[in-house]
Amino acid sequence: MVRSGVTFGTSGARGLATAMTDQVCYAYARGFLQYLESIGEIKRAGEGVAVGGDFRPSTSRVMEAVCRAVADMEYRPVNCGKIPSPALALYGFENHIPAIMVTGSHIPDDRNGIKFNKCAGEVLKSDEKGMSSQVVELNDALFHADGSFAKPNAQPYDVSPVAGENYVMRYLNFFAPDALQGMRIGVYQHSAVGRDVLVKILSHLGAEVTPLGRSDTFIPVDTEAIRPEDVQLAADWGKSGKYDAIVSADGDSDRPLVSDERGNWLRGDIAGILCAKFLEADSISTPVSCNTAVEKCGWFPEIQRTRIGSPFVVAAMMEASGHGARRVVGYEANGGFLLNSNIEAGGKNLRALPTRDAVIVMLGILLLAKKQRKKVSELAASLPARFTASDRIKNFATEKSRAILTRFDSGSEAADKAALEKMFGGICGQVAGLNRTDGLRITFANEEVIHLRPSGNAPEFRCYAEAETDERAREITASALARISA
Repeated sequence: MVRSGVTFGTSGARGLATAMTDQVCYAYARGFLQYLESIGEIKRAGEGVAVGGDFRPSTSRVMEAVCRAVADMEYRPVNCGKIPSPALALYGFENHIPAIMVTGSHIPDDRNGIKFNKCAGEVLKSDEKGMSSQVVELNDALFHADGSFAKPNAQPYDVSPVAGENYVMRYLNFFAPDALQGMRIGVYQHSAVGRDVLVKILSHLGAEVTPLGRSDTFIPVDTEAIRPEDVQLAADWGKSGKYDAIVSADGDSDRPLVSDERGNWLRGDIAGILCAKFLEADSISTPVSCNTAVEKCGWFPEIQRTRIGSPFVVAAMMEASGHGARRVVGYEANGGFLLNSNIEAGGKNLRALPTRDAVIVMLGILLLAKKQRKKVSELAASLPARFTASDRIKNFATEKSRAILTRFDSGSEAADKAALEKMFGGICGQVAGLNRTDGLRITFANEEVIHLRPSGNAPEFRCYAEAETDERAREITASALARISA
């Protein structure tokens, strides 16, 4: 890890594609499987290991390295092809086998990553130490000095379509075939690996679907820090008046984008609240950075706040299910939505899928709008007037980010508040409270919020803001980042 610069964390292994050589990816895959062996989750008896990937230029090569590592450890690589991360995870969970997804999610195409799922769920924070401490012995004859394979694989790993098909049928078997009848949906396809899956699911549920913006080159769409180009595209499509909503997803299609009929993208945490409302959730787990409208709306009996990252959300959901909650869900500010309970309706069962899933959010919001006979914009307006915004400073060293937060962690809350008021008081006024669950979340006397934290998987410094209007939240974010950059 140290030598290659390909770091490991809650999102798996990530780094520059050039640093993710065949040798590095092979070693990471072996280390993951060794860890599963050490905790007794798998044995080397020809058991399957599911492998999938996104549309990045480097993904096919990395998938090959992962499959070879699986085979060399006497397991059976199940090449599921280029499919959404939740489709691969679902296949692994249902067959009780590990799943390894090659994706960098929303980061630029000169980078990539490998995301690991255990047989029954995501890799959690408690797994990280055991995985990163694995010692992997490699046969030097397998690789050239530059880390590439010395010989090509003699037998290609045939692609199985089963995982992708099962994911589609998960929704077509649960929802009525006319569930979306009469709705007109635009699907912003760009380079999302699930772009055709989205069209298939929505159209088979009765919607009139129009594919939009398909790209043959990879586009790093980030559902949390939405690019200005994507904001403009949706607004332009919305002006046509042709759509009840526009939907999309990030590169590995586990995080959704949903717009209203005007082409305004909903914030991920607002989308999460609306989906949870549709599912009639009785317990929600969500990071501390998410919109406080979830508490203020009064719709949900239990709300648990966590650190940022799906492993923390998963852990909180497991706790909620453990103490008897019946419909347990989790969501994140980036739109990631997780279902930890089976949902039964009309004699049918939608099985739990405790990993980020974009499709359930889209369907939840569209079906809630249809059920309540409201436009998507009216659904969003029915929530308390709390708006969030977020942005980031790119190419910002993690050490620099930590140094900024250390300035406001003196051990004296009074001194920290004074220092923060000196830096941000001109933006939001008097500091009322501090929360250090993840980074530094500052609540001001006027109920506005500035939340600062380093990114957990990229050299970026993130800022989240909350206020009574969207414009004000964006203004706070821009002003806060400008102060930090100065």
